[in-house]
Amino acid sequence: MELSRRSMLRGAAAAGVAAVALPGTAAAASSRPKLRIPRDKISIQLYTLRSNLQNDLEGTLSALADIGYQRVELAGTYGRSAAEFRKLLDKYHIQAPSSHINIGDDINKLIADAKILGNQKLVHPYENHGTAAGWKAFATRLEAAGQTIREAGFTLGYHNHDHEFRKVEGQRPWDLITKGTTHRNVHLQIDLFWAVHAGADPIWLVYENYGRVLHYHVKDRTKDGKMVDPGKGVIDFGNIFRRTWHEGIDQFIVEHDEPTDALVTAKTGFDYLANLRF
Repeated sequence: MELSRRSMLRGAAAAGVAAVALPGTAAAASSRPKLRIPRDKISIQLYTLRSNLQNDLEGTLSALADIGYQRVELAGTYGRSAAEFRKLLDKYHIQAPSSHINIGDDINKLIADAKILGNQKLVHPYENHGTAAGWKAFATRLEAAGQTIREAGFTLGYHNHDHEFRKVEGQRPWDLITKGTTHRNVHLQIDLFWAVHAGADPIWLVYENYGRVLHYHVKDRTKDGKMVDPGKGVIDFGNIFRRTWHEGIDQFIVEHDEPTDALVTAKTGFDYLANLRF
């Protein structure tokens, strides 16, 4: 794996991979076969639909199934037990291969619920510390939780925002997390909006962490930094997906933190990813 990673990094450097929106040449684009995302790899983070789910849980899940979603990523179960929520997922033929959780909660209960819900991956979605020491201590806790979760048959991941790419006492929290944890115990879920918003290149983030990035959160951004639905902004998702396709990303997860109409966002995101050719 290390040899492959070094080879990839050399190749990326030679190709001049530096900018998110860097296009391929016209000749290369016209000669290569077009790739597409399988529909069963398109998911949505249910945090996007939190108000809808609180008001009409079953109706919202039914609407997602009608749109075409076969997978969702959970962020709680909206007052239902894990068993009750799983029953609704099954009713609408939806799987929940991943959940956002907090490693500060009862790990044994998280694992028990994950088994009921059919999760395969658990993801810690947010952390923030004002010192490098605080981030290092968090990475130690994340690694320990990841080992416990792996030994139970699951994997633990970390989801970024933008602040992980801004230096704290001269060091990027992202680097402290990735260097302070192991590939074996902690995978990465890259939120493309927040990475780009912070000025990071998601393609290079993937190359630097060869084999470790398993999910993308797909939400778009206008030039002036406003969050919009996938395909409505300026992030070149096709370029990102094409250049990292060999990584085997398992889920392309639609998300919007503050959607105007969450079901419109859900449909817009699904249709965009299902029809994208790159």
